[in-house]
Amino acid sequence: MAHQTARGGYQRLVERLNRAPQGAAPTELLHRILALLFSERDADLVARLPIMPFPVRVAMRRWQLPEAEARTLLDDLAGRGLLLDVRHKGRQMYVLPPPMAGFFEFSLMRVRDDVDQALLAELFHEYTQVEEDFARQLFTTGEIRFGRAYVSETAVERSAERGHALHVLDHDRASELLRRASHIAVGLCYCRHKAEHLHGACDAPMELCLTLNQVGAALIRSGNAREVDLAEGLELLAQGREHGLVQFGENAREDISFICNCCGCCCVAMYAARKWGFLHPVQTSPYLPEVAWDACRGCGKCVEACPVEALTLVPADDPRNPRKRKARLDPEACLGCGVCVPRCRHDALALIEREERVIPPLNTVHRTVLSALDQGKLPNLLFDDPDQISHRTMGAVLGAILALPPVKRAAASKQLRSRYLDAFLQRFYRYESGETGG
Repeated sequence: MAHQTARGGYQRLVERLNRAPQGAAPTELLHRILALLFSERDADLVARLPIMPFPVRVAMRRWQLPEAEARTLLDDLAGRGLLLDVRHKGRQMYVLPPPMAGFFEFSLMRVRDDVDQALLAELFHEYTQVEEDFARQLFTTGEIRFGRAYVSETAVERSAERGHALHVLDHDRASELLRRASHIAVGLCYCRHKAEHLHGACDAPMELCLTLNQVGAALIRSGNAREVDLAEGLELLAQGREHGLVQFGENAREDISFICNCCGCCCVAMYAARKWGFLHPVQTSPYLPEVAWDACRGCGKCVEACPVEALTLVPADDPRNPRKRKARLDPEACLGCGVCVPRCRHDALALIEREERVIPPLNTVHRTVLSALDQGKLPNLLFDDPDQISHRTMGAVLGAILALPPVKRAAASKQLRSRYLDAFLQRFYRYESGETGG
């Protein structure tokens, strides 16, 4: 295996990260973060790995190492939260998670002394909320959002008590997604742990970051998260609702990988929703709070509760009391999380359904494919071995087709495009049936 300079190894890893649908803005701060998490050799090795889940023999081939050494390296990377060790249909597979929700979070989901977490927190803050290129790319690129808000189940109950019966599907309830999960794990909240190192976190519970299904199982095995049963998982969700936190998770209907309990002061997703609200960086729930104008007392409790500043107090236009205020909602900024509803003590808020319900992607694979198509990165999923001339050539051909203007793209060879897309779907089918080899 050719030896590379440190900068070269990290640069190659940056390029590998940016072949995936969720990339990472290639700035100096990113290089500094990667240098804390990965050694020079780690960076070079991980840069060679596929985007899709792969068995150990694929790493052996790409690294040109014997099985025992390759497996030891893979397990070490998984133990540090840099890879995920997933089990599918009885087979051990590995995958490089995206930066978020992925190895950035995993580095702060537990207290550890093998990395400088205080320095990491500072760099993460600079990279995601000062420099902003990464957050803008993560939350506003394309039409498919990586995360969405779940509706507060307390708000649904309160709304029903006030005569607003809602049609709530199971995938809109965090509790139902927990009930369906094969594994539930909990770790420290990345955002509040980061804030604790910087300027002090808020008083919301720290251990509230939930990972589910195969991602949860992988983090349990590696010691990066603690396994919990359904009862404790539901109790953790209840704690989040009691503290007025937004339940925010993967934008999918099935087999989701995470549910966060987000505060407005520390959370990166809530920061993005305030910063770029007009671009809808977070997929909203299908609901909106409705203000009963006559019942509103203008106390401001709902305004204080809203993490994205979608509620404000405005003049009530009462000639007998010129200083009187009432709450007003900006529906374009609202996440539909409903955390404001339980805070109202005057029966002036209740959830109603939005005019249009957006159905999330089916699962992570579905969302990844849609995001790749949306961003012109489908060739990177289908032909993800840049060291092979055939992959580079075929990826370039498909990329050129997908980059055509719509009319010319439609005029391109339908048979040619179908062949590539069929191959891609067949490859995912082989993974689902345990036949893939990378």
